[in-house]
Amino acid sequence: MDITQFTNMLEEKGITLSSYQLNQFEKYYQLLVEWNEKMNLTAITEKPEVYLKHFFDSISAGFFYDFNKTLSICDVGAGAGFPSIPLKICFPNLHISIVDSLQKRITFLEELSKQLQLENVTFYHDRAETFGQKKEVRESFDLVMARAVARLSVLSELCLPLVKVNGTFIAMKASSVNEEIKDGQKAIQILGGEVKDVHHFSLPIENSDRNIVIIHKNKITPKKYPRKPGTPNRTPIV
Repeated sequence: MDITQFTNMLEEKGITLSSYQLNQFEKYYQLLVEWNEKMNLTAITEKPEVYLKHFFDSISAGFFYDFNKTLSICDVGAGAGFPSIPLKICFPNLHISIVDSLQKRITFLEELSKQLQLENVTFYHDRAETFGQKKEVRESFDLVMARAVARLSVLSELCLPLVKVNGTFIAMKASSVNEEIKDGQKAIQILGGEVKDVHHFSLPIENSDRNIVIIHKNKITPKKYPRKPGTPNRTPIV
């Protein structure tokens, strides 16, 4: 995906980028490749692939959910900033919080945010399980997002405790999502959520499967969740 394709395909979805925003994406790519030589941020470094598999893929959540309003968003396990930083570039009104367990990635994201001159972006070096039990952030976000972090049964325990009641959790998944939803139904319900929509689409050019799972939070999450670090992954709610 070259920059012209990137711009045109987003335009077709109603997302118009200014030259300033396109420059931010270009700088993002340069910093990603530069820092990737010092630390493992991504296995994808070729420019057309980064624009397709990281930038466009991250923004695809905006095809199915309205990011034009001011929202407080928590991105759990963002890694090199996906999906929240590409969304922040497209929708500067968003208030972004990123939590990641690796300090080196947080250091990269802080420098990235500075270089891109992003406002209302906060970074937390923490495990999602610990973060979700902190009173100051628990059930405080309009929207919580995660992209390909873990299976939905596990991901729900990491993310739903952070979503405010009547807020939304968006899980960005590749294939086999129907099986994950089936396996995760009990966890989602216990944690206070309900699957509202599942949007299936193909990532352009390579035509790989993508799914956007939208979960509405309709009641308070029981205090015991999330459990201690590592527990959700070892013994998911089933």
